[in-house]
Amino acid sequence: MLRRADALRNHERVVAAARELFAERGLDVTVPEVAARAGVGRATVYRSYATKEELVLAVARDGFRSLQARTQAALAADDAYRALSDYVPDLLEQLARDRGLAAAFFEGRLLPAAKLVEMIGQLIEAAKTSGPVRADAGIVDVRVVLCGVVRQLIVLDERDPAVWRRYAGLILAALRP
Repeated sequence: MLRRADALRNHERVVAAARELFAERGLDVTVPEVAARAGVGRATVYRSYATKEELVLAVARDGFRSLQARTQAALAADDAYRALSDYVPDLLEQLARDRGLAAAFFEGRLLPAAKLVEMIGQLIEAAKTSGPVRADAGIVDVRVVLCGVVRQLIVLDERDPAVWRRYAGLILAALRP
């Protein structure tokens, strides 16, 4: 029983350390750095997460759930254009607060990130019926314009949510005809 409690504590410390490090520095953090922050050995991390990608997914899962719920609500809105106009600044502000989630989003290799990008593409398609959105705008633009902005703000180490919101406005302007 003591061993299980100890293992659970270690697991919680690993996830908390990874969440902190990913939020602070993005996904370039190494497993040994996570282990050191958690005060455990690398083997302890690898017992729960065979790969770093599994650890990233475990840490980002709640953030992706929140983003997907927000995206689903935007998709269900009566006025898709207004929903898109409100959604993009909110999305970038949320990503500004969590470097790890932002990096997982723009990379798009994790299934929740790919699903989210697809949902945003659907929102753009829906917004075409209720507002001024370019007829040729679509999912590739989400990857290039929106994810590109996220990537560059991370590279520039920009952490001010107001700056991220400014770029949300530029993204929305790029989607207009």
